[in-house]
Amino acid sequence: MVSLTAAPPTLIGRLAPGFGAQDSQDKDYRETIAGTTVTFDMVLVPKGATAGPFYIGRTEVTWDLYDVFALGLDTPGGRPAGSDGAAQPSNPYGAPDYGWGHAGFPVISVTRQAAEAFTKWLSQKTGRVYRLPTESEWQHVAALAVGPGGPSPDALDGVGWHRNSASARSHAVGTKAPDRLGLFDLFGNAAEWVMAKDGQLVTRGGSFRDGSDGIGPEARAVQDEYWNERDPQLPKSRWWLSDGPFVGFRLVREIQ
Repeated sequence: MVSLTAAPPTLIGRLAPGFGAQDSQDKDYRETIAGTTVTFDMVLVPKGATAGPFYIGRTEVTWDLYDVFALGLDTPGGRPAGSDGAAQPSNPYGAPDYGWGHAGFPVISVTRQAAEAFTKWLSQKTGRVYRLPTESEWQHVAALAVGPGGPSPDALDGVGWHRNSASARSHAVGTKAPDRLGLFDLFGNAAEWVMAKDGQLVTRGGSFRDGSDGIGPEARAVQDEYWNERDPQLPKSRWWLSDGPFVGFRLVREIQ
């Protein structure tokens, strides 16, 4: 049986204290959003045959971070849509978090276009190049996360929320064990947007709605009409998935 569980790190893991002003290619780091108390952690991914090195988010992007972008929380009183060259999401139809939890929970119900707009805003805000992972980058990370030999069902159960454990809802990030790379929720919880070579709208890793055999490094889904079936807006919202509460995303940062 292959274990996916790393030695129990904190959410900081191998962070370099105070890292941020100087760039480094050999340490994880914590990013702080100016004008807020919001932070997030990035993990160094070593170079492989097809991808790397680069940084990836230790957790899926949470509402704490996304709300800064969506609501303009980094500016007193908020800011009008489109300021600083970044459009803000429209008001969703209903609660995009479905009432399951907000602070500390993964962003869900967002389109890939919304996720990409967020990464552009974050890049402008921090001066670093943040984006969605390519599919090959995500696969490289997943291989490191499970280690040689691939995962067992028991190992996946320990690190990922799925249909048999999640009670049909998302859960706060970091509440399952970390994987071998020190990441949380790479498999299960919210499925993660990636950039596919053919331009398809693809998520990887599976989500809380999938069975224990439907999460993991091979889990892949392509968006279909049912993810936005109930959207009352014509045309469909470019920001929100009315029937996609299982879809979120994780950040990648290029090393420059």
